[in-house]
Amino acid sequence: MATSEDYIKYVCEQIGHAGCVRCKKMFGEYMVYVNDKPVLLVCDDTVFVKKVSCIEDKMRTAETGFPYDGAKEHYILDIDDAEFSTDIALELEKAISVPKTKKRK
Repeated sequence: MATSEDYIKYVCEQIGHAGCVRCKKMFGEYMVYVNDKPVLLVCDDTVFVKKVSCIEDKMRTAETGFPYDGAKEHYILDIDDAEFSTDIALELEKAISVPKTKKRK
């Protein structure tokens, strides 16, 4: 089951105060960016967060799961808690660098 457009809009609204939020569809699922940095992965109407040290304490009690076959384990973010979700998005935005663009040959 792919992520619905209504759900991805809801996710973006929930973290809207974190900065410039946009999403990009990839293989039927979505990557959510804050200030052009990839912070959330949304698969099957579930929000996944990469396990990084800067959010480890805050996400200690969160469920974990795998967004797709072959992926590393991620935290599952309770997106219904807008304040907490925005806080996590802000922490990740500080820690993650803007991806480098690849030049086409």
